[in-house]
Amino acid sequence: MNHREIELFGHIIDSLILPKALDIIMDHGGDFKITEFDIGKRKSDVSRAKIVVSADSPSLLNQILDELTEIGASIAEIKEAKLIASSKDKVAPTDFYSTTNHITHVFYKGNWLIVDDIEMDCMIVIDEENNKAHCKPIGKIKKGDKIVVGREGIRVTPPERPRGKQGIFEFMNSDVSSEKPLMSLIDKIASEIKEIKSRGGKIAIVGGPAIVHTGSSDLMAKMIKEGFIDVIFAGNALATHDIENALYGTSLGVCVKSGEVVSRGHTHHMRAINEINSSGSIKEAVEDGTLKKGIMYECVKNNVPYVLAGSIRDDGPLPDVITDVIEAQETMRSYAQDVDMVIMIATMLHSIATGNILPSKVKSICVDINPATVTKLSDRGSAQVISIVTDIGAFLPILYSALEK
Repeated sequence: MNHREIELFGHIIDSLILPKALDIIMDHGGDFKITEFDIGKRKSDVSRAKIVVSADSPSLLNQILDELTEIGASIAEIKEAKLIASSKDKVAPTDFYSTTNHITHVFYKGNWLIVDDIEMDCMIVIDEENNKAHCKPIGKIKKGDKIVVGREGIRVTPPERPRGKQGIFEFMNSDVSSEKPLMSLIDKIASEIKEIKSRGGKIAIVGGPAIVHTGSSDLMAKMIKEGFIDVIFAGNALATHDIENALYGTSLGVCVKSGEVVSRGHTHHMRAINEINSSGSIKEAVEDGTLKKGIMYECVKNNVPYVLAGSIRDDGPLPDVITDVIEAQETMRSYAQDVDMVIMIATMLHSIATGNILPSKVKSICVDINPATVTKLSDRGSAQVISIVTDIGAFLPILYSALEK
């Protein structure tokens, strides 16, 4: 039998890491023997377990070990990480280590180096000159980059389920459901926002056009003006319909206040784009008096950065939209590593894209009327995301009211 000893450390019972590890081993047809098990007796104590994992073949053992390391298991026998230089740009060695979005360390030259800018589905590159490790997506790999291969010398630390009553994030790993207590959840989100802002933290909003369609853009604009929001990720649609609402009082040609279809209103979003093009940009439209209110107006007035990432279906688009998706991705990355909380609101594609570049330590909340949105986020590795299945038109007024208390 082929075997290796692994180690689990932390609140491995509360976070369900121990049963997950045993399930992985058994599901793959492997075997295990627990050689050490030290259970913490107080809430502040951590637990530790050592497990010998066995399998019929080296390939099966490696497969089991790969999945175990993704949930936080580490190989008990510490070996230095192995490096292989990239043979050409955008090409990694065959056995490259593919990252998770969890805090990751690499054992190199006798030290555990934290991997900077961690995100999922990237490579770990070692800067030998400065003795540093950092994440690189495959598109940014350069010939000669020293890339970590295999699984030796890698330690992954996933976020742990909080012990006791610790706000909204006591609901981590709970099922996607529309039957959660909405009012209390939103109150806890508001408390988290206030706590983060009180210590100088940053909050990002990932927003879809439903924020405008449901008549909630004024509330979002107030949140920006009052300093609750530090950066916005969105597409052409949110900005376009916000500007349409500011100029014509409609969103997709429907009067936001009355809900009635306006004659020729279906042309308003194109007229809004035309007005901004005439000014030159959203900022210039604010400066010349064309744009006088709304989400984008408050972003400009309060120096809140926004990243508008384009798509194949965009009308126009607005001049501020980044139509090169890789450039948009890199711009989002430049903000994602610095935020403390992300609230994703009614946008499946942008929410998934943001989840893909976020470290798991960032507190993340996804609000959508469609349960599939939050399910897909979890399926793609963003397991830290708290899901709230509800209508945006109900969520934002309650959240703003809770913030104003």
